[in-house]
Amino acid sequence: MRLFAAVVPPEDVTGELAVEVEELRRLPGADALRWTGVPGWHFTLAFYGEVDDDLVPELTARLERAASRSEPFELALCGGGRFGHGRTLWTGADGDLHPLSLLADRTEAAGRRAGVAMGEHRRYKAHLTLARSRTGADVRPYVETLGRFRSRTWTVDEVALVRSNLPRSGVPGEQPRYEAVARCPLGAAG
Repeated sequence: MRLFAAVVPPEDVTGELAVEVEELRRLPGADALRWTGVPGWHFTLAFYGEVDDDLVPELTARLERAASRSEPFELALCGGGRFGHGRTLWTGADGDLHPLSLLADRTEAAGRRAGVAMGEHRRYKAHLTLARSRTGADVRPYVETLGRFRSRTWTVDEVALVRSNLPRSGVPGEQPRYEAVARCPLGAAG
């Protein structure tokens, strides 16, 4: 299974973001970007990649322990930015960013302890991907528009272990499908 740990914003927050994205998609050049959709909007905490089925129970148990050591915290979607000279457009997070970063470290450690072959450790940068470009694009107008965006604040009270099913049809624009295979409550939420 292709798995990752994530914080998934609630529906009303992704609804606010969907309204903002519709505005972005009306900007000149928006058709050149590959836009993600609401079902794929999440903050990846740790990417595990292809995980053998027999490791999933151990990974889930370790993820539950990592989540139980983290207290619920407040977060909002806010602003925007880009990676890779316009290859990725994203919105960021505002609120209790230290607990979010700590949770990312703990979920990565949970993967390593469960025996998942993890890549090198990178400093966590909270972002929710909105669009991609194969060649890079001038996304400055989108980042500027996102600079005025801020969702309502919500309480993060769980980590999701998510399975990513990559598109196989070859249909242009087809999105990966995401399925939560486990939900791990944070500290006092459990």
